[in-house]
Amino acid sequence: MTTTRVAEDVLESLLEGCQVVGFDWRYLFVNRSALAQNRATREQLLGRTMLEVYPQLKNSPVFAMLQKTMLERVHTRTETEFEVTDGKPGWFEVRCLPVPEGICILSLDITEARRAAADLARTEAQLRQSQKLEAIGRLASGVAHDFNNLLSIILSYAGLGSAGLAPGDPLGESLREIMDAAGRAGELTRQLLAFSRQQVIEPKVVNLNEVIATTERLLTRLVGEHIELTTQLGVGLGQVKVDPGNIEQVLLNLAANARDAMPEGGALFIETRNVVLDAEFASRHLGVKPGPHVLLRVRDSGAGMDEATQARIFEPFFTTKELGKGTGLGLATVLGIVQQSGGTIWVSSAPGQGSDFTLYFPRTDEHASRAPPPVQVQSLSGTETVLLVEDETALRGVAKQILLRQGYRVLEAGSSGEAVVISEKHDGPIHLLLTDVVMPYLGGAELAERLAGQRPGMRVLFMSGYTQESVPLRRSIAPGVALLQKPFTPPMLLRAVREVLDTGQSVAAQTQPH
Repeated sequence: MTTTRVAEDVLESLLEGCQVVGFDWRYLFVNRSALAQNRATREQLLGRTMLEVYPQLKNSPVFAMLQKTMLERVHTRTETEFEVTDGKPGWFEVRCLPVPEGICILSLDITEARRAAADLARTEAQLRQSQKLEAIGRLASGVAHDFNNLLSIILSYAGLGSAGLAPGDPLGESLREIMDAAGRAGELTRQLLAFSRQQVIEPKVVNLNEVIATTERLLTRLVGEHIELTTQLGVGLGQVKVDPGNIEQVLLNLAANARDAMPEGGALFIETRNVVLDAEFASRHLGVKPGPHVLLRVRDSGAGMDEATQARIFEPFFTTKELGKGTGLGLATVLGIVQQSGGTIWVSSAPGQGSDFTLYFPRTDEHASRAPPPVQVQSLSGTETVLLVEDETALRGVAKQILLRQGYRVLEAGSSGEAVVISEKHDGPIHLLLTDVVMPYLGGAELAERLAGQRPGMRVLFMSGYTQESVPLRRSIAPGVALLQKPFTPPMLLRAVREVLDTGQSVAAQTQPH
């Protein structure tokens, strides 16, 4: 075997593409790897010039590099995207070196490596954004919790004050304004809790087409006559388990955003259909699980958004609107509702090209269940003994006043440790433990368990500025226990106390073991 033959065999066995091109740019040699990369045969290449095979090559940066090697006899290297003979683009690492016959082009197909790197970068960006929003959500939840305590104090004292006024007292109007303002502030905390996926939800098995149908008239009025609303609702749409009221809120928020992006008019398109998300899609979209889903798409023809804006649209209080034109909680609320419903949301937009919000909700085979009838409370008064445990002094004080005015006997404690001591020293019965859930050292659920052995018939009512779905409460109390959500008014507190005393379970059945 000649030396030339050995060299050709070696070049043929390379995984790297090898092409030798003469000074007239004609192919002189092409190995198997280069043929595979070009998706061509030897007959299509050998004897022909590179510009005959690839006319688009002439004005490309890679041809300028090849010319540099050909004329200056120097080594060059680049990474470039290039369309081969079948017209499909690919990424190649190209090295070029001078040889006596002309130039030798060595190439590696790095298309898959590039695609994997792009997917990894996209996933990392999604993860960073998710972690950022998660951190903001925890902060928002903590703020909402503390704010709900303050609102409970405001609402309760305003309620007590108005209850003691004579009819027509001018002070009553002022107190009502205070309560209305506190109510609006409570709505802001609910939006924060929605963003942090900690609002109270009532999921039901529903068909999204029905939710859209009941909301469509309201959507039409919301966007106005200058915007054309079109719906395309999928036939045989699968069922999803969501809170219908929250989905209506999602639609209204997205429609309001679309309206503001189209001040001169435009088109709003709402679509539903069944989709099956595969593993590849899930790998490229953080938080998505493969399987059957229902797609809900809301697309507008408005101003659109650049990438910098898209990266922040779900942050609470971020807004591109003028000062005083919006709270910046609309899309943050949408994100929280969708995620709390087990779904995901993705946005596609560009300046001048509108915005496209695509929501995916897992399909379910569950059937709708009937809710139990509400408990009918005949009276808000009582004579039972209540052990009230709350570490917020002002809130504990007003709750005690509310209960005392309705005839209850109240034992108050500012901590779980103090509550244990009071229970041990109190000779008579304790009918109800009314306790905050999240407290220093010993939480409300742990306190209830500790008292269960001493007072097995005692009933329990938890109260919290967090919600039952929040992380602090999921770690503490079992689903379905009696929970009074802050902020509350005097009637809300009294009704919850009466319901638990009349129909509630004992502490042992209400708390989960640790």
